[in-house]
Amino acid sequence: MPSADRRSEPRRKPRQVRAELTRQRILTAAAHVFAEHGYAAGTTNRIAERARVSIGSLYQYFPNKGAILAELAVQHIDRGAWTDADELDLSPGTLEATVRALVRDAIDNHSDNPQLLRVMLEETPLSPELLDTIDRHGKLRIAQVRDLIVRHPDIRVGDPDVAAEIILFTVEMNTHKFMAAQPTIPVEALEDELVAMVAGYLHGKS
Repeated sequence: MPSADRRSEPRRKPRQVRAELTRQRILTAAAHVFAEHGYAAGTTNRIAERARVSIGSLYQYFPNKGAILAELAVQHIDRGAWTDADELDLSPGTLEATVRALVRDAIDNHSDNPQLLRVMLEETPLSPELLDTIDRHGKLRIAQVRDLIVRHPDIRVGDPDVAAEIILFTVEMNTHKFMAAQPTIPVEALEDELVAMVAGYLHGKS
């Protein structure tokens, strides 16, 4: 795992409601600024102005814009929890629908702000909190996919642990890159092709 960049750690998170609201206002403003101006031009002065706080107040919460972007990435990952995994129909003949639910969930989690997603993919420093979040989220998603593999009667793979990692990497990486690139082909085409590829693999088709 890459080493953590401790320069991008946020200041201590506030306990008071008012202070937390100010912190969230800064993060919301930063999301707009990074999406509109990019990372290089998305200065802390611009973020503070958009959030309507002084630059000194901003620095009470974040030491630099890298820490702000890292915190936005943490929130992005935490919002991507697959909360509907336990509600899927795993009866015979439902494999394609099960895979489609996985792919659609990944697409939905990355469709809100493609410009910000691109900045996060290209520029986010790996703060300790972000690395912990990536690790925690990855383990949870792998466990969810492995559970589907083990329980679904139509799946034929040799090693459920390896298969779960392959599927998650394939879906997440392709979805990230596709949504951030703002492609001209429709997102439905990506969904259909990923579903066909993953379902075929899980069926044991060559």
